[in-house]
Amino acid sequence: MNGKLLVIGFGPGSFEHITERAREALQESDVIIGYKTYVDLIAGLLTGQQIVSTGMTEEVSRAQEAVKLAEQGKKVAVISSGDSGVYGMAGLVYEVLIEKGWKRETGVEVEVVPGISAINSCASLLGAPVMHDACTISLSDHLTPWSIIEKRIEAAAAADFVVALYNPKSGRRTRQIVEAQRILLQHRSPQTPVGLVKSAYRDRQEVTITNLQDMLEHDIGMLTTVVIGNSSTFLYEDLMITPRGYQRKYTLGKTEQPLKPHQRLQKEAEPWALEQTIAIKQEQKPQAVSSRDIAEQALLAVTGGEYKNEKSILTQAVLSIFEVAVSPGVANKTFTPAQMMAIAEAAGEEGTITYTPDHYVKLQVPTDNPQTLVEKLTARGLVLSPIGEVATVKACDFCDGEKKDSIPYAEALQENLGSMELPKELKIGFNGCAMACYGAVQEDIGIVYRKGAFDLFLGGKTIGRNAHPGQLVAEGIPMDQLVNVVETIVHEYKETGYPNERFFKFFKRKKTLQGFQHEDVTPKLQIEPAACGD
Repeated sequence: MNGKLLVIGFGPGSFEHITERAREALQESDVIIGYKTYVDLIAGLLTGQQIVSTGMTEEVSRAQEAVKLAEQGKKVAVISSGDSGVYGMAGLVYEVLIEKGWKRETGVEVEVVPGISAINSCASLLGAPVMHDACTISLSDHLTPWSIIEKRIEAAAAADFVVALYNPKSGRRTRQIVEAQRILLQHRSPQTPVGLVKSAYRDRQEVTITNLQDMLEHDIGMLTTVVIGNSSTFLYEDLMITPRGYQRKYTLGKTEQPLKPHQRLQKEAEPWALEQTIAIKQEQKPQAVSSRDIAEQALLAVTGGEYKNEKSILTQAVLSIFEVAVSPGVANKTFTPAQMMAIAEAAGEEGTITYTPDHYVKLQVPTDNPQTLVEKLTARGLVLSPIGEVATVKACDFCDGEKKDSIPYAEALQENLGSMELPKELKIGFNGCAMACYGAVQEDIGIVYRKGAFDLFLGGKTIGRNAHPGQLVAEGIPMDQLVNVVETIVHEYKETGYPNERFFKFFKRKKTLQGFQHEDVTPKLQIEPAACGD
């Protein structure tokens, strides 16, 4: 009768970081097999199981013994620190099984129980260094030729990955960490933050913050994980922080505003701000230079002054993106050739122009001077609006201006609400006649001009399999009252809506909104959740 193999990752070694499933798997096992040090770490969770422990380099014999005992009908736990599938025993157990002709349907059952890998546990002690693309590289050449490891370090360094080095150094293997540092210094500033974590969440835990240039001056051994930041990683309060993205995005908070970096990117808000300056000593007097200058000077120093690629990783890392919605107007849907040329010139070679279904194009441009672009585009008569968690007015073309009576009210809503920051993006649909052919009734707030007055719809849902129109809450709102009614509703949403709460959910939760009673108009269907999440 076949037994079962439980390949268990028990995390960094502290009981509070062992998953509940890992605890259960240990308890239900007949035999525990593992490296002696790992067995000692979990001894407090064992209840008299048979123990098979071996030395550090005897992984194959442990896997073979585990398979043999499982084939005898026993439940066998093969333990690894961290995650059993990351430099753990899971792969080796499968290799031994496959060599013996194992089949999933007829062979011993295998369950891999995941745990917290060293890159995650060590990152939590260092701050937040692994917030962007990262990789793990073992410097042990016991199973992998050093020539291949070198290529991996080179590739990771050139691609500006955050890098976690496992098995960095041992008593006999000391040169690999030196070579790794040398390769990384060819691509990164000597001041790149580095975290050294030894025995994370164990009794002898040690955490050291240093930099790429000085990291070898500290104690590094087999129990150390070395976490090396990318070109945007910074230190704050002795913590390593890697921003989620390289490119910071400007967006309009109002139709026109200065948007100067020193106003939007204060040091208190973003320590990596472009305008943060550092005083350096010159022969005559101290001079303030930007963080970009410091990074480029460091790169030149490392490369001997020969590095001339203007599109280097460091250069890209400090560019900011100006992001804005551009349209010819609220009612006007026609771009002139001159306006299209102005948008193309603004985008240049590096920017993007994206068509959207919301009657505007989205312009994204790498620039440190967005105000100049704002001035050039508005000079061409283009309307600029913010993108993000703001109100957006979507109006029809009013039959090319033939049905023009309500156009001033659509423009007033755009002017008064079009840049207001809200809990979630809010779309205000505006139709100039009762045909409502631009689908205003489907939007968060729908406005339809009919017989010299306005009908108001609230809480539409445009996406998802349970999409539905908004609820008709009022008919015949006088023209001179419309803007005030809508503004009042939007202001209440701004003040009392939950973060990330969509307007239709807000209306349903509030039940009454400026005197308008919510009624459920959702189709009465039993719908299973979509795979992508609805």
